[in-house]
Amino acid sequence: MQASRRGKDFSKELAEKGWYHSFELPDGTSIEGYNKIGWLRTRYSRFPIPSDLTGRRVLDIGAWDGWFTFEAERHGAAVTSIDCIEVPNFLEIHRRLDSKADYRILDFYELPEAGLGVFDHVFCLGILYHLKHPLLALEIVCALTTDTAVVESFVIDPDNWQEHQDQVPTMEFYETDELGNQLDNWIGPSVSCLMAMCRAAGFARVEFMHVTGMHAGVACFRKWEPVPSEARRPSPELITVANSRTFSINFNTRKEEYVTCWFRALEARKREELRLDVGPFGVPALYVRPDGESAWLANFRLPPGLTPGWHDVRLRFADSDWSASTMRIAVDMPLCVDALVLKGVCDGATWNESEVHEFMSCWVSGLPENCDRVNVSVWLGDLRLAVTFVGPETNGVRQVNASLPAGTAKGGYGCRVDCAGVSTDTRMLRVV
Repeated sequence: MQASRRGKDFSKELAEKGWYHSFELPDGTSIEGYNKIGWLRTRYSRFPIPSDLTGRRVLDIGAWDGWFTFEAERHGAAVTSIDCIEVPNFLEIHRRLDSKADYRILDFYELPEAGLGVFDHVFCLGILYHLKHPLLALEIVCALTTDTAVVESFVIDPDNWQEHQDQVPTMEFYETDELGNQLDNWIGPSVSCLMAMCRAAGFARVEFMHVTGMHAGVACFRKWEPVPSEARRPSPELITVANSRTFSINFNTRKEEYVTCWFRALEARKREELRLDVGPFGVPALYVRPDGESAWLANFRLPPGLTPGWHDVRLRFADSDWSASTMRIAVDMPLCVDALVLKGVCDGATWNESEVHEFMSCWVSGLPENCDRVNVSVWLGDLRLAVTFVGPETNGVRQVNASLPAGTAKGGYGCRVDCAGVSTDTRMLRVV
């Protein structure tokens, strides 16, 4: 273990000061803490957030004495501050400033279920390396952020990170007190690892801000940079969008879900050039490859923080406008079915209503809007068919196509369609 890690222990100086942050109070008095007031102002000035925060919500995670809470409030924000223990210094300054900040005592991993809502800006300052599950923590931060998160952390390579930023990101793990003689210091990422984890957590883009001492700061944005005023390339043509695992239009935020997009473009593309929006949030591409003539396939993570319901998906390049077409996906939407009615069934090629060969088409009313070929079943007797297509609703009816497996025995079968545990009536068909 490097001596610099073990020796980074400011507990004695902090105990002498009694305060981690410094403060200038309205009555003209001041409190000198471990962090000088000039340094605190410098850090805040680097945050890529508006000077006027009126009407905006800010979350300060691990507020400690609360300087960043009260500074954001001074700029007009409605601030919620959390810490894992109640800090008397915070309460004292809160009272002396007549602050309206909402102070909550929560463990970090309680945040998703705390009912705090979402925030325009989230401060995660000097917290990450205290957390046993850093990537999960950043996913929680991302889900709570609608605009910008500021993440500052201890890093292991502040002096030479630029020399190896193209290598595989690395992170040290501290089992006990290897960092600063503290038991609650778990990890030490490289600068590149810090930025990579923020991207992997779901932020659209991550920008380096600074390295100071043994700490680095990065700004994490939920949205892409503005569309260029003059597009240099044609927009991509978005063909279709699906769940990478199920090829469904339905997504579950409680699962590890990925979005696959098919699009057309004239030129070869790198994943760094792709800009995908899912609902209100941007998300970076993980992978892209050719998929036919002028066609491409790209994979993306489902961004954290999506609300239940329908979300539009659109695509552009870094130097183009958005695709003319948008697709929709359903997020955390249950399948709600009251009753299903089989309006008609026939051969999928000849349209013969009494005999079918290899393919069949059904017309069904009562199917939910977010049904697809994954959650709709077509049966011939006890034989479940492969659903190949579920069409849009027309006059209350949707077309469902299915293929018969090779070698299906000839004869009469009862045909029905199921969705969400509800079945249509049975129609008799003959396989020929």
